[in-house]
Amino acid sequence: MKSENILVIGGTGKTGKRIVQQLQELGHHIRVGSRSNQPSFDWHQPEGWAKALEGMDKVYITYQPDLAVPGALAAIEQLVKEAQKARIKKLVLLSGKGEREAQLCEQVVIHSGIAYTIVRASWFHQNFSESFLLDPILEGVVALPQAAAKIPFVDVRDIAAVAVQALLDEKHHGHIYQLTGPRTLTFKDAINEIAKASNRTITFIPISVSEYREGMYKANLPKDFIWLIEYLFTEVLGNPSNSEITGDIEKILGSKPIDFSEYAQQTAATGIWNKK
Repeated sequence: MKSENILVIGGTGKTGKRIVQQLQELGHHIRVGSRSNQPSFDWHQPEGWAKALEGMDKVYITYQPDLAVPGALAAIEQLVKEAQKARIKKLVLLSGKGEREAQLCEQVVIHSGIAYTIVRASWFHQNFSESFLLDPILEGVVALPQAAAKIPFVDVRDIAAVAVQALLDEKHHGHIYQLTGPRTLTFKDAINEIAKASNRTITFIPISVSEYREGMYKANLPKDFIWLIEYLFTEVLGNPSNSEITGDIEKILGSKPIDFSEYAQQTAATGIWNKK
């Protein structure tokens, strides 16, 4: 297998850093697309994108904070134009399962004339250990809306492995994959598994979306982050069809997706949930 030149946008993020590691282990030349790398990649500085794409064959795209947010569509349109100029051969886009706004961005990639794979992912396991749910877990009280929603949480290690396959094997050209874990859990189920794995008492409190929004405002969180979280809790988790479990991970990787219990046990062993 010949070595490829691959730009991993968001290469320091949850999926990106794992994709970078896997591709480097396979001997590919990787450019990490981030603000701190040279050439840098910053979603807010499109004038630098051409330099980041220069000399690359393929690109993994993850948009921060999410493809559903205002401004994402225009950014993806501009990036695709730059990719066309740079003669990029393949685009792999990380999208959100059940996000209608994100599907507009998908269409830009699909109609780009460049070979593509769309990877739609359910909520990440790692949101509990590498994102906004870590702090309330450390505090021992997690209050969230949509308490009854059944969510097929998916592990970012599986997402990364699928993305690597999509980047390297042309049999994935033109496919849209929907990645989920092997079962659904409510937020309370997930918190109980984390509590058990970390040998802690963690209280789960169901609240309304409006109460959660008010709490985010009081915490002085950025408005775009508040908008996104409210969108995810209403439009995505509020849609029962998003509890669907797919077999795409097993079909692509030949192994079952990582279960939440396995994730919880492995993550608890790192001590990250026992730091306070």
